[in-house]
Amino acid sequence: MNAAQQPLEVRHATHPDQIRGFDTAALRATYLVDDLFTPSTITAVLTHHDRIVLAGARPASGPLTLGTWPELRSEFFLERREAGIVNVGGRGTITVDGTKFELTTGACLYAGRGARDVVFEGSEAAFYLFSAAAHTDFPTTLVQPGQGNRLELGDQQTANRRTIDQYIHADGVQSCQIVLGVTTLHPGSTWNTMPAHTHDRRTECYLYFGLPEADRVVHLLGEPDETRHLLIADRQAVISPSWSIHSGVGTSAYSFVWAMAGENQAFADMDGVDVKDLR
Repeated sequence: MNAAQQPLEVRHATHPDQIRGFDTAALRATYLVDDLFTPSTITAVLTHHDRIVLAGARPASGPLTLGTWPELRSEFFLERREAGIVNVGGRGTITVDGTKFELTTGACLYAGRGARDVVFEGSEAAFYLFSAAAHTDFPTTLVQPGQGNRLELGDQQTANRRTIDQYIHADGVQSCQIVLGVTTLHPGSTWNTMPAHTHDRRTECYLYFGLPEADRVVHLLGEPDETRHLLIADRQAVISPSWSIHSGVGTSAYSFVWAMAGENQAFADMDGVDVKDLR
């Protein structure tokens, strides 16, 4: 671990029965990641749900180099891992093993297993990193906003008109197990992922961004018949175990990075839940 990194926070996996007894503080401590973007440092959380690492890098006062952590028992961070990185701040660059990539807001960089030197730069940039274990190498690949597979979904009448940019997926940027993209709600739309679903074969994490400081997203989680909620601010992430729904409604339009890892990479592999069956 280098001097510009915070210690790795480790969170253990949870059983759905546990959530029944959680108060608000326990829910937030277990599933919400609210402090990823501290200026001039790299902050990270490891969840034992599919061994995912969420990290944030804010190179506000100079370059930040991604190191590893003792808990990973690796010589360098991506020795046995891969990562999808999305810039949720102003323009910045990421240099991977000597090759520099420029990322505008919402751009995505995939860094494959074996990439040794990763350096973040840009005083206004804020880089969100989603990492999972990897069993083979795929090339580092940059995708600018709008250059992935773009889907237009939803309807203004149901307040869920949204643009989905699929970046890392089976028919796009190749990876071992990461599936990642960015969803942007249109003005006047506030709902995401409703009707809701679960992914029994994958863990999914959301990172909300582009949300005004005074606004919040009411994020729904838990089993479909035993739901709970979290109030989430800009640039905060939430961990959704395979048994949990992941849906939300905001007091304003917003964007979010959705990223998954687990058994397969089929985007449509989800177990839908009718709205009337939610509790």
